[in-house]
Amino acid sequence: MITEDQSEVISFLSSPATHGGGAVERIETHGSVLFLAASLAWKLKRAVKYDYMDFSTVDRRRAMCEAELRVNRRTAPAIYRRVVAITREADGLLALGGTGTAIDWVVEMIRFDQDQLLDRLAVRGALDVELMGPLASAIASFHDEAAPRHDHGGAAGMRWVVDGNGAAFEEHASVFDGDACRSLTSDARTAVETCATRLDRRRANGFVRECHGDLHLRNIVRLDGRPTLFDAIEFNDEIACIDVLYDLAFLLMDLWRRRLPRHANVVWNRYLEPMIDLDGVPLMPLFLSCRAAVRAKTSATAASLQRDSHRRREQESTARDYLTLAQLLLHPPPPALIAVGGFSGSGKSTLAQELAPAIGAAPGAVVIRSDEIRKRLCGIAPHERLGPEGYTDDVSRRVYQAVCERATAVVGNGHSAIADAVFADAADRAAIERAAVAIGVPFVGLWLDAPEARLVARVERRHLDVSDADAEVIRRQLSRSTGVITWSRIDAATDSDTVARKAGSVLGQRLPNEAIREPVGS
Repeated sequence: MITEDQSEVISFLSSPATHGGGAVERIETHGSVLFLAASLAWKLKRAVKYDYMDFSTVDRRRAMCEAELRVNRRTAPAIYRRVVAITREADGLLALGGTGTAIDWVVEMIRFDQDQLLDRLAVRGALDVELMGPLASAIASFHDEAAPRHDHGGAAGMRWVVDGNGAAFEEHASVFDGDACRSLTSDARTAVETCATRLDRRRANGFVRECHGDLHLRNIVRLDGRPTLFDAIEFNDEIACIDVLYDLAFLLMDLWRRRLPRHANVVWNRYLEPMIDLDGVPLMPLFLSCRAAVRAKTSATAASLQRDSHRRREQESTARDYLTLAQLLLHPPPPALIAVGGFSGSGKSTLAQELAPAIGAAPGAVVIRSDEIRKRLCGIAPHERLGPEGYTDDVSRRVYQAVCERATAVVGNGHSAIADAVFADAADRAAIERAAVAIGVPFVGLWLDAPEARLVARVERRHLDVSDADAEVIRRQLSRSTGVITWSRIDAATDSDTVARKAGSVLGQRLPNEAIREPVGS
């Protein structure tokens, strides 16, 4: 595992004298040691060799430092500066970037405020859910620009992940329950084979790309108010060149484990919203479970490197928690289809966003919003205003057809969905109900009632909302007959928390117990 003694280099980089006399903070992981001094950070790769990581020689560590610089400048060019040699000078002393013989290598980075790391924000309860939308957009843009890799991923890539996790569980038999590990590994292998055709199809269609590979909260920092991805995997293409949804799954799993389901659901929905192809949705239980299993493995490895017994026991406990989560994520509850209707300003989108994190499999229901679909069909940005041409009967017919098609794609692939639309036309309500019946999943329709004055007041307060509704739109909606509404009607004139509790009560009565993880609006 450890191939060279780096104690001299670590001592040198830990010394304030090396950095002009200032204090040095040291952060250690199973693969690297980071030294924070003044305005800079220096990352040393440990001389280790695992089945998935090889930093065993000086030349190998130099190559990996250069690779790290390349892959991370894609998302964090302001952080990553250069690769620097640790040299032994003629007098026998070590130097940073000296003229002597290179005995090791480090990546020089700009130091940032560690308190702005998203994992630390989460621990403090300061991770704003409003940051999740921009984070999802940043990840989506990164994935869009990443190079496709048809030589990795697919079913073979996921078999490699599952086999590697299984081998690590055996290696750390003193940490894990053997029966639980064998059961998880067997179930994960079965899941891979069940999804093999889909996994390979996504690789063929370009969804396997040179991704981040280690996309959890500790590797994202709020820099200048924006989420910035850093510390991407450079040392193993099997880990980095993966399905984009498997890349995203690490972040979603991390948020889920930290009991931040709303954060995870916002990222999930914002990432999925522009995607026409929802073929990857059925893979999420496998992807999320494998991510938790990977963290179980790496936590056990980190525990084995701890010299402090208390810290070692903490890491071992964390590893076991991840194993339990991996088992739960691999066996999701059955899907359901929920529709939220009501006139503009009734609070449909707010309610859908409140309900989604608690419905169905992690990371919660996919919200299908007609306003977003309308803008996409008309070829304009979400917050760009549509003219009358976007609200003709023909366009509306296409919008509701797309809502049903997207709901069918999501629920038919085993994941819960919430359709958010006015649904003022009885035919549209009937169509979404028929979609659920055709697939054979539970359906609940919710209709939100509120007086005209309240509807108008709400739409007038909107800012940067995808909906174009105004007072005139509401008056037109109210002037048309809705027919008989058989959906559960909820008084939406009250505050959003009260509406969510009422809706949650209806869902609790109408859906199977396993479809709702916790009370809504509590």
